[in-house]
Amino acid sequence: MTVQHKARTDMSLAAITAVQHGEKMSRGTGFEALSFIHRQLDGLMDPLIMVDHFTMTEPTFAPHAHAGLSAVSVLFEDSTGSFRNRDSLGNDIELAPGDLYWLKAARGAVHDEAPTPGSRTHALQIFVNLPAAQKLDAPSARQVAAAEMPVIEGPGHRVRVMTGQSNGVVGATPPALPLTILDISLQAGGNFTHRADPGDAAWLHLIRGEVEVEIDGTRHRLSSDTALATHGAKEIRLLSRDGGQAVLLGGTPLREPFVQKGPFAMRDADQLEAVIAAHAAGKLGAID
Repeated sequence: MTVQHKARTDMSLAAITAVQHGEKMSRGTGFEALSFIHRQLDGLMDPLIMVDHFTMTEPTFAPHAHAGLSAVSVLFEDSTGSFRNRDSLGNDIELAPGDLYWLKAARGAVHDEAPTPGSRTHALQIFVNLPAAQKLDAPSARQVAAAEMPVIEGPGHRVRVMTGQSNGVVGATPPALPLTILDISLQAGGNFTHRADPGDAAWLHLIRGEVEVEIDGTRHRLSSDTALATHGAKEIRLLSRDGGQAVLLGGTPLREPFVQKGPFAMRDADQLEAVIAAHAAGKLGAID
C-alpha cells in the first residue's frame, strides 16, 4: 500500500494530546507485536512513522530494504541472549539486552535482524522519518551499547537516556535528526518529570506494570495496548502507584509531506518509484 501523508500545520501553542490504539500482529510461533502507524494520528506521531513493540524468539523476517527513513531497534533490559543485526553497510553485530541500533537508511540499505538460538528479544522497532533534504544521503548506522547510556536515578525512578537528552543529561547523538529515547522505570510510588523542548512532540507507551502521565497538569493513564502522542507539552510527568515501565520518544516534527510504501518513505511518488526500482535491480546493497 502507498500512503500519501500531508504535513499538519494547524498545531496551536497549547498542548495537543491524542490516544493511539495498537494493532496486534504475529508471525509464526516466534514473533508477536503491537504496531502503531502514523496514519492513525493525522500527523501527531511526526517525526515517527511506525513503532512496533515486539517479542521475538526465532528468526522471522528475511533480509529487507529500507529507504527514506531510519530504522531504530531499542532492546529492553529484560531481553535474554543476543539479537544479531546485519546490514548492507557491512555491519554484523550481536546486540545485548539494553542496546540500541540506529540505521539511517536514507537512499537505501538492506537490513536483517534475528535473535540468536535460545534468545528472547523484547524491543521496539521504530521508523523515524527523514527530512526531504536527507532522504538521498548515503546510509549510515550507530550502535549504542547499554553501558554507554547515561542513567538518571532518583527516589523511585531510573531512566536510561538512550539517545537525546532529558533534564540536562545527554545521551548518544543519532546519525540522523535528533530524537530523545527514554526508557523509564518507576518503583511503587515513584515519579519522573521530563521537560520537553519547545515545539517538540512526544510519544509514550506502557511497557509493563502501571504508569500514569501528567501533561501540563492533566492526567492520563497509559495502557499496554495504546500509546499517547502529545505536541507542545512543557512538562511530562510520569507516576506509578504500583511500579511500572514506559518509553518516551520525543523530537521536533518535520511537518513535511511524504509518500510511504512499506519500509520506504520518500519525498514524492516519483522518488518512491525510483527507490523501488533500485531495490528490484539490486542497487540498495546486499548482506553477504
